[in-house]
Amino acid sequence: MGIYQIAIDGPSGSGKSTLAKGVAKELGIMYLDTGAMYRTCAVASIKKGINPKDADAVKKMMDEVKIDVEFVDGVQHMILDGEDVTGELRTPQTSIAASDVSAHPVVRPAMVSLQREIAKNQTFVLDGRDIASVVLPDAKYKFFVVCAPEVRAERRLAELEAAGDHSQTKEEVLRDIIYRDEQDSKRATSPLIQVPEAIVIDTGKYDIEGTREFLLSHLDEEDK
Repeated sequence: MGIYQIAIDGPSGSGKSTLAKGVAKELGIMYLDTGAMYRTCAVASIKKGINPKDADAVKKMMDEVKIDVEFVDGVQHMILDGEDVTGELRTPQTSIAASDVSAHPVVRPAMVSLQREIAKNQTFVLDGRDIASVVLPDAKYKFFVVCAPEVRAERRLAELEAAGDHSQTKEEVLRDIIYRDEQDSKRATSPLIQVPEAIVIDTGKYDIEGTREFLLSHLDEEDK
């Protein structure tokens, strides 16, 4: 088995990270959560009191911060200026800030360069918004995950409540998802896009296991 990459793109909350993690575990390969990198930039802006929409402030911030990825027992940890901020990546505030921060042209090249460096010498599953279109256009396998916004909102609300966070209503979660979709699809730099050769997976039609099996069925036998 040679080195290859699986690119999984899709909007926020569509289940692409759950799918990518499941596929990586099934195949015994590494998983790289690229969204966590942009969320780390968002955490940096929050910690520094920077408006994530302020292009000049974000540019200055990116020149000053140091972002690293560490794998501990196969689990990805995001390190910001020497501090493990993995536990701060999934808050609603970070989610919105991540969409705003990643819209700035100065942010994506730095993260894309880091993603390519990590993935180039090892078989990886990567998920994000622009993996097949920008990060790894030569990836052997390309998938695009879709799911209705209402279904994504229900799932996200369940996740928040399971974690003890009851601060948001379903309407608020849905509004945030629609906002992120619009931001991610319309930004000038590396927008969310489905490349023509990508295989579409609707996670609203399958359970987690069914979605994983659907993807695995499209891999060559020698890569399973």
